Formats: sequence, structure tokens, C-alpha cells
Amino acid sequence: MTIAEVSKKYDISQDTLRYYERIGMIPHVNRTTSGLRDYTESDCSWVELAKCMRSAGLPIEAMIEYVKLSKQGDNTIPERLQLLEKQKVRLIEQREAIDNMLERLNFKISRYQKAVETGVLSWD
Repeated sequence: MTIAEVSKKYDISQDTLRYYERIGMIPHVNRTTSGLRDYTESDCSWVELAKCMRSAGLPIEAMIEYVKLSKQGDNTIPERLQLLEKQKVRLIEQREAIDNMLERLNFKISRYQKAVETGVLSWD
């Protein structure tokens, strides 16, 4: 696949794809004889993973480390597992913070809805 096709498929800019490759957030993408990037299914899997991990808040440095460890082979599986488990803990903490925020917002919304109905804002 060309970079344009990958960009469209994953809704990610071509500049971002180039950046991810340049900094090591996805492995090096092979090129055609004319120098154009030629994304394989494996490359696309890395793009999809990078997009997913970034959407989940994984720091760029952690993704770069994950790619670096993956390139080193199966002997790095424990380190990769640890990196992913650490991210899972971060996501759970973020979810708990969001749940708390939603609970507080729902409380405020219910009070304002009642105020709209009654014409009186009460925090009782």
C-alpha cells in the first residue's frame, strides 16, 4: 500500500506516518525501487497499533521503546509485557478519574435540570 492509501485507511496524515517512522514509533517501512514507501500488512498492523496506543494516551517514548524491544526478538517479551501492563494500569487510573468526573457532572446536571423545572437552583 502507498502512504496515501494507509493515510486514508487509518485516518492519519501522511506527515504523521512519516514522523512515526522517523522517530521509531513504527518500524522502518520498505520502499519501492523508486523510493516510495510500500506498506505491507505487517506495517499496517504497526500503524494501527500506534494509532490505538496514542489514542489511549501511551507516551510516544513508550511506543518507541515497545518497537525497539520488538525488533530485538522474543527474548524481550517480558519487557514488552511489563510495558503493556504499566499502560493498562495508567488507563484504569484514567478511567477511574473520568468516572469520578462524570459522577460529579451528573450531580450538577441533575441540579440544573431541577432548577429549570422549578425555577430554583438548590444544592440540597
